[in-house]
Amino acid sequence: MREGDHEQRYSPGEWVWSINHREPVQIVRTQQLWGVAAYRIWIPSNDTVVWMQDDDIKPLAASEVPSRERLIYLATALKISETLSQEMLISPLSSDVIPLPHQLYALSRAVSGERVRYLLADEVGLGKTVEAGLIMKELKLRGKVKRVLVVAPKGLVEQWTQEMVNHFGEEFKILIPESTSGLPGEGVDMWGLFDQIVVPLDSVKPLKRRKGWSRRKIAEYNRERFDGLTSAGWDLIIVDEAHKLAGSTSTVARHKLGEGLARASPYLLLLSATPHQGKTDAFLRLMSLLDRKVFNDTGSIEQAAVRKYVIRTEKRRAIDFRGESLFKPRDTRIISVEWEDQHQKQRELYERVTTYVRSGYNRAIKERKNYIGFLMVLMQRLVSSSTRAIESTLERRLSVIEGKEYVYSRVANPDEEWWEMDVQERMEDLFSRMIPAFKDERDDVNSLLSLARRSANERPDAKAEVLVDLMYRMRREENNPDLKFLVFTEFVPTQEMVKDFLSARGFSVVCLNGSMNFKERREAQKSFASETNVMVSTEAGGEGLNLQFCHIVINYDIPWNPMRLEQRIGRVDRIGQKHPVKVFNFVFHDTIEKRVHEVLEEKLAVILHDLGFDKIGDVLDSGEAERGFEDLYVDAIMEPGRAEEKLNAFIESFRTIAEDEHENLEFLEADDGLKPEIASEILSHPLPSWIERMVTNYLLSEGGKVGRSLSGYDLVWHDGYSVNDVVFDKREAEGSDADLLTLNNPRLQDMFRSIPRYAPGQPVVRVKLNGLPREIEGCWSLWRMVVRRDDRKDVYVFPHFYHTDGKVLVPTANRVWDAMMRGEFEIMDQETEGGAPYHEVEESVMMIGYDRFLELKDEANPAIPELYPVLFIHVEGFDDGLA
Repeated sequence: MREGDHEQRYSPGEWVWSINHREPVQIVRTQQLWGVAAYRIWIPSNDTVVWMQDDDIKPLAASEVPSRERLIYLATALKISETLSQEMLISPLSSDVIPLPHQLYALSRAVSGERVRYLLADEVGLGKTVEAGLIMKELKLRGKVKRVLVVAPKGLVEQWTQEMVNHFGEEFKILIPESTSGLPGEGVDMWGLFDQIVVPLDSVKPLKRRKGWSRRKIAEYNRERFDGLTSAGWDLIIVDEAHKLAGSTSTVARHKLGEGLARASPYLLLLSATPHQGKTDAFLRLMSLLDRKVFNDTGSIEQAAVRKYVIRTEKRRAIDFRGESLFKPRDTRIISVEWEDQHQKQRELYERVTTYVRSGYNRAIKERKNYIGFLMVLMQRLVSSSTRAIESTLERRLSVIEGKEYVYSRVANPDEEWWEMDVQERMEDLFSRMIPAFKDERDDVNSLLSLARRSANERPDAKAEVLVDLMYRMRREENNPDLKFLVFTEFVPTQEMVKDFLSARGFSVVCLNGSMNFKERREAQKSFASETNVMVSTEAGGEGLNLQFCHIVINYDIPWNPMRLEQRIGRVDRIGQKHPVKVFNFVFHDTIEKRVHEVLEEKLAVILHDLGFDKIGDVLDSGEAERGFEDLYVDAIMEPGRAEEKLNAFIESFRTIAEDEHENLEFLEADDGLKPEIASEILSHPLPSWIERMVTNYLLSEGGKVGRSLSGYDLVWHDGYSVNDVVFDKREAEGSDADLLTLNNPRLQDMFRSIPRYAPGQPVVRVKLNGLPREIEGCWSLWRMVVRRDDRKDVYVFPHFYHTDGKVLVPTANRVWDAMMRGEFEIMDQETEGGAPYHEVEESVMMIGYDRFLELKDEANPAIPELYPVLFIHVEGFDDGLA
């Protein structure tokens, strides 16, 4: 050795004490170069290897004596780690939402095994979004999920981001790849930019063809959207309105998207209140996304198989923590609007538009111009909606007719997306096609437009006058001048008219429609929840709303598809509704639409009741229902004399489908779910208090600061990071300005995951423990067993007490653990390993650990085990109480 060289004091494999990291570390290899001694050292707490020099380390025997706060922190952090390794549900305690029994049941079932691929099929209004959020949160807290993708209908993507933030503190980024030009620069992986993304369902489905596009451009489009999305390495994918992925056949774009998503992630949650809808083949396609091997043909759709993958609660079985029903009764009434003498021009307008519609529709059918037929159907619905709606549409139609050039595309065979549009969206779609006039249509439109203008100038619509009378009456009946009303219209011009009419009569009104962005929708909803009396919403505007603070729904316009009525009412008939819901459906007296609506409502309700269904959507596919009901109304309007015959045929067809569906849905029979008392036990778990104890003692032991404020804690980490006004129990956060600090915080996750280990040869702390008899003395230790497999890492923690007489005391081990967490001990001194029989303890623990490992062993998925101590303490009792 040359003069000036530093002699290496440690050897590979030796454990030493890291001064900076304040924990035992192990020397991997040594290096002596140019007079500098260096060591390659492994740090177990974060599983990293770094270079250190002599000044950075010292012999293990010289390690520091842990403080009281550090021992409490370690004992508590390991208790939390043990809790995470068990079946204890922790996401309900780490979220801002208080889950109901059926939601806790869904969470419990979903995370009970390693295969998290489920169909969440609760009925509308039971909070499937909350269930999916809880499952996501649970998997994240357990370290099983990092990258999450949510696929939802376009109208719900912003609601998803808001609910994930509000309820779970999870930030999601919305990505809407509308065109190739809007994508990031070449070579940039847009799906890898963020770990949590929400996308609209139809923005990422693969294309087969598009007018004017080459095969190369289509391939590029699919590669950047569909292929890039499905190969982005997702841990969990959530699909809302997942029945849309079933598609009408296995080759449609939506089902191809579903197949791609199913392959793209080990964990998959499909959300749908209407998964079956009377079509076994479509249901098979949906279930095959969860497990293609199990659901490979229609014969595989049987109860035993399906129930393993479906979690479902029916409204009639949903209860609160008192065991009482979650939903109030519903009262639905038809309001028949009559044309009085003063409304004769309105009646004439209705009748003449109906004649125009019949003529135009029949001509369209004869000439096979179905796009004109669709337009005529909309005209009939417009005149039933309001004078302003038909007037503004006739003006638009006239401007198209008088245009010198026609640039249009035909509506050949409307697909699922067309039938999912509301009538306002269909109207905009048709007018965007610049449909040319049929013979003599200009004269008809001019005449009708003149009549509509005279009618509008004469007096308010009959429906509007009935509306305001009803609202005054409901205020009196409920003795509430601030009573809130949710009014639905089908068309924006009608919405604007209703707003103007009510505002002029002293009502405060806010509007909601599909053209508004999320911020505008949010502001409208906030206004309605506070000072505004009336919300007037279109179909698209009402999508995704939670308005359970209102209990009166007025359907100013009746959609022909009753399923849309159910969706509207579902905006208020939700969890948290405190009043019986009252629904008023407006229809014109003595019209064919009224007759069809009345018969359908009465007859279908009887069939649903007899077969135990809650709503039409439990029986029919939404797209097919839209087509079926529209055809029924159109046939009745075109041929009034055959309306009764058509109605009876439709009802009998519905009965047959419902009876078949009743048999099919037996395998979706809901479980009883979680008992209210068990749900209450979950929510009263002491985990929040453990987190509080872990955090405060960690900060105090590491040189941080812990202070109290009016709302909660002010916490400062040793590196300067700080949080103010935080609490650990969400019950304390309610109604205050405090923020909830949960295990979702990365710094808290480090506290219970990056825990140093105890190394053989490290001095042992001696403590006296209050509550233990004096004759109890021995070594208490906490051990961590890690089982690594290719696809996951499981961590288990268990205590061990080795008495000085050689006995292993299991109850005492747990009792000491609880006392250490509570700080019921006194530190005496620190002794060398010679005072503690480490090797005897290790031999005993290895036997226990081996038995545990055998229970977990899976020949099909080999595992690598590791077992090591984290705390090793000499304990003496000094209480004369009973052991």
